[in-house]
Amino acid sequence: MIKKKILKILVPLDGSKNSQRGLETAITLARQCGAIITGVFSIHAPPHSEFRGVGSVEKSLNREVKKIMEESKVLAAKNGIVFKEKIMRGDIGYNIVKLAQGKEKFDMIVIGSRGRSSTKELFFGSVSNYVIHTAKIPVLVVK
Repeated sequence: MIKKKILKILVPLDGSKNSQRGLETAITLARQCGAIITGVFSIHAPPHSEFRGVGSVEKSLNREVKKIMEESKVLAAKNGIVFKEKIMRGDIGYNIVKLAQGKEKFDMIVIGSRGRSSTKELFFGSVSNYVIHTAKIPVLVVK
C-alpha cells in the first residue's frame, strides 16, 4: 500500500515552452492526486551585484513575470487546480531546491528539461540538472 501522497507540487516557471509543458504535466498529476500547485519564478540576481536593474528593464521583467504567473493561474483554474505563486531573486536552482525543501515541504518538483537560458548542456539545462542532483524530493523532468 502506498502511504506517500502527493499533495503539494512545485513547478518552476520561466515562460519557456518546456516550463509550460511542465505546468501542464503538473496539472494532470494534481487532478489525479488532489494536489495544489505552487508556481515559482526565480529571477537570476547575483547576491552582491554592483549592477542594479535599470528601471525600465526592471519594470519590463516584472510585467513579464506577472503575465506568466497570471496565465499559469488561469490554466490551473480552468482545470480545477489551486495555484499559488512565488517570485524569488537569486540563484535560480538554489532557490527552487531551498523552497521545495523548506517549511512548506513540497512532495514533488515538476520542471522543464531546459529553460530559456542560452547555456546549452548535453541533456538538461543547467537549472534542471542542478535540481535533479540536489533536491531530496522526487523530481519529474518534462521535455
